Amino acid sequence: MAELLIELFMEEIPARMQVRAADDFKRLVTDKLAAAGIAFTKAAAHSTPRRLTLVVDGVPTAQADVREEKKGPRVGSPEQALAGFLKSTGLASIDQAEQRDTGKGVFYFAVIEKKGGATVAVLPAIIDAAIRELPWPKSMRWGANEFRWVRPLHSIIALFDGAVVPGALDLGGKTIAYGSATQGHRFLSPGEITVTGFADYQAKLAAAHVVLDREERKRLILDGAQKAALAEGFRLKDDPGLLEEVAGLVEYPVVLTGAIDNKFMDVPAEVLTTSMRTHQRYFALETADGKLAPRFVVVANRTTADGGKAVVAGNERVLRARLSDAKFFWDQDLKVKLEDRLPGLKDITFHKEIGTLHQRVERIEALAVETAKSLDYDAETIQQVRLAARLSKADLTTGVVGEFPEVQGIMGRYVAYHEGLPAPVAEAIADHYKPLGPSDRVPTDKVSVVVALAEKIDTLVQFFRIDEKPTGSRDPFALRRAALGVIRLIVENNLRINLRLPLTFSAIVRPENVSGIDYDYYKKILISLSSSLWSGMKEDEIREVNTAKTIINDLLSFFFDRLKVSLKEKGVRHDLIDAVLALGGEDDLVRLLARVDALAGFVATDDGANLLAAYKRASNILRIEEKKDGIAYDAAVDASLLAQDEEKALADALVTAHKHAAPLIEAEDFTGAMAAFAAVRAPVDAFFEKVTVNADDKDLRANRLRLLSQIRGTLGLIADLSKIEG
Repeated sequence: MAELLIELFMEEIPARMQVRAADDFKRLVTDKLAAAGIAFTKAAAHSTPRRLTLVVDGVPTAQADVREEKKGPRVGSPEQALAGFLKSTGLASIDQAEQRDTGKGVFYFAVIEKKGGATVAVLPAIIDAAIRELPWPKSMRWGANEFRWVRPLHSIIALFDGAVVPGALDLGGKTIAYGSATQGHRFLSPGEITVTGFADYQAKLAAAHVVLDREERKRLILDGAQKAALAEGFRLKDDPGLLEEVAGLVEYPVVLTGAIDNKFMDVPAEVLTTSMRTHQRYFALETADGKLAPRFVVVANRTTADGGKAVVAGNERVLRARLSDAKFFWDQDLKVKLEDRLPGLKDITFHKEIGTLHQRVERIEALAVETAKSLDYDAETIQQVRLAARLSKADLTTGVVGEFPEVQGIMGRYVAYHEGLPAPVAEAIADHYKPLGPSDRVPTDKVSVVVALAEKIDTLVQFFRIDEKPTGSRDPFALRRAALGVIRLIVENNLRINLRLPLTFSAIVRPENVSGIDYDYYKKILISLSSSLWSGMKEDEIREVNTAKTIINDLLSFFFDRLKVSLKEKGVRHDLIDAVLALGGEDDLVRLLARVDALAGFVATDDGANLLAAYKRASNILRIEEKKDGIAYDAAVDASLLAQDEEKALADALVTAHKHAAPLIEAEDFTGAMAAFAAVRAPVDAFFEKVTVNADDKDLRANRLRLLSQIRGTLGLIADLSKIEG
């Protein structure tokens, strides 16, 4: 067994692309090895800012022998058929073929044994194809070359069993021959390094100031930063994303500490950390109580004779320039109230088919207030909701947000506190964007929750209105994330709200008419949506109702799809979700999930499993007989036609179960309702064991089919059990 070592050495690869590229290269090479019938024991990919490296262990030096069989024509076939068979198999005469009786006659079979060739013979094509197929988010051409790559490619190591693989990469202007040489650190160890295998390669790179293993670079950076913070009397602010990025910027990490001028410390910490993190890739330090410390950690890519003093001074100088801009904008922004910034939103287009940010804010405000009313918020809270929604986007016109878009919302919160606005209003301005993803925090304050809901529902409704729905992997406006945000806001805050109501309200707020919502018109539309009362409605109102219906129904389906995805990721069976959703008319997500939980618990019991089987048996019989007879057996059971004790007992048990379960379902005690259903198990089992449903007597048969329909109807009060698998 031998080792295959490949290194692609180039100019600096963008940090965000390195890990994916290394994994993709590993996948391409190993897949092509497998396709060629070449086995291996393990493969490992590495990346630094200037190289992608792949080492594959346990590769055989020769391909395995191959034995192939090819079926030919029937014995006694014409000479032309036999000649074609010989030509396709390479046999010299038909006597070299075997004759086999297949049960359908005697046929010729050619047995072809091919000796496995040397592995090294197929490696050049595999390496070349893997390099050319490696996907980059962005690529470039350089010089006179036609070849496209992320950055100029300088050299390629290709070693198999310690020897250079013969071959070269044609760039369309020049070629790069496969070799055994690479380079160390650009500044600390310039010059060529020749290697014989991976162990030699890794050791010589380490001696040349290159830490090949990405995880080792991350460990060195993290340990160094934590020690540097401790030495200053502070602690390192946790930032896994920045750690990943910085590990892709350096080959030989050297941790240094710099200072932030005290004159900048009155600027919001989020603005300072955003500037340091986004523009300079500095790590922030914190005091023991979690406040931003006037220090930062910078990771250099080399050691210097002065111990890094010049590097620190240069970084402090650059940071001062950055923070001077931030402080200027901050000081200027505090001079203008958020309310006074609202007219500026009229000049910002949210989307050409949806309208301006000012119109969007008006819609969000109206929807947030309506939602707060439906949740029975008190008058003071509703006023805070109105104010928070109206000011939610005002900070988008500030200089700070213009320079640092990442702090939108956060900036508004600081300004709101500066103005002396109530804390719920200030916090809602910052939190109305949340949650931004599955791991992001969900707001819990009343004001924040309804403003965040309104913001996301408006986004969904307006983009669905213009038919900008997610398709496949395409979701340019992050509508899936918005829907999941709505679901989390409702479920994690246990909000008892019918999702159809805010969707309806939002659907009738047309982009061209967002001022002065006509609540009577809203109620009229809502009534029409629910009961189809068209009397007295104008043609344009009917058209509006139809449009709203389409938007609402599409969005509810979209929400339920996202809910199913979310629950499946948590291990909830998809068929249980489908069973509850199939009932229809359930748009209270909290109640819906309670039904799913109760159903999951019920079907996991013996009683639940047996009743589910009985339900399906009853449903199958009914479906067959109703189709055959052309009628539905959904009428009431005639007690006078109940002939056997088992069917009488079942009829009584179903009535009792329905009587007990119905109020429990109304009270949303779904677990209790399931317990009431469990009492039906024994009568159902006895019925199917002792009673013949398709009796000869026509009336008796029809009554028993109606009894089966009652089984289906009673057990289906909590979910459509036909959707449950198994």
